[in-house]
Amino acid sequence: MPYVNIQITKGATRAQKAELVKDVTDSLVRVLGKKPEQTHVVIQEIAEEDWGFGGLLIDDWRKLNA
Repeated sequence: MPYVNIQITKGATRAQKAELVKDVTDSLVRVLGKKPEQTHVVIQEIAEEDWGFGGLLIDDWRKLNA
């Protein structure tokens, strides 16, 4: 039973999340022969102020790189 955890910053639409779930599931079926009905995909949205990158919080990093 595959379990995939995708962590992203907040802002993805429901349609984008649905596409991620479908594409990840399809890849596990195609590459590893897993059954889609036994595949779990969890998307965790994390606030930009709770995610660090390059020594900065994402919201600060984006301001500097805008």
